[in-house]
Amino acid sequence: MGAFALTMSISPGPVNMMTLSAGLHHGPVRALPFVVGSTAGFTALLVTVGLAANLVAALGGWWMQALSVIGAAVIIWFGIRIALAPTGLAETDKPDLPRAWQGALMQWVNPKAWAACLAAVSLFELAGPSRELAVFASLYFALCLIGVGSWAVLGGSIRRFLAEPVRMRLFNIAVGGTLILLALGLAVDSLV
Repeated sequence: MGAFALTMSISPGPVNMMTLSAGLHHGPVRALPFVVGSTAGFTALLVTVGLAANLVAALGGWWMQALSVIGAAVIIWFGIRIALAPTGLAETDKPDLPRAWQGALMQWVNPKAWAACLAAVSLFELAGPSRELAVFASLYFALCLIGVGSWAVLGGSIRRFLAEPVRMRLFNIAVGGTLILLALGLAVDSLV
């Protein structure tokens, strides 16, 4: 359970790319509210999926397809904003600091988060209210905080390397482009 939670939390995905950018532009400490918000949002999604597993299954594929398209649109919007962000590290050149509520909301429209929740509930038989669901959600919260938080620390640690505008532009395009590709890939996977 722990390996699953940490692997899913630390692997690249839309939230982790946003966290990397926030850590770079604002530092890991200022990115912490986004990290906590996205962790809380994911945990709430996991518990909701666990409690409503039968309903989610009954809604069928069309519901997940619609969610994937909406989620992809939101993630693409974030990707474009990051790709076009200013290249300086001065306070006036920074993209907006993502807020805790944005981190929480982003998980609810993130196809990777939904896939992780559905896989966990199915794999570990967590459907319905149970002690196991509560324990797994608590474990996931702690490991998700570490996994997502590590991206903020990574962003802060590469700040000096990206002090040159050309490197920063390439970084912004790479992270924004990665978000866009992840969103498109996740949406296409759910539609096929």
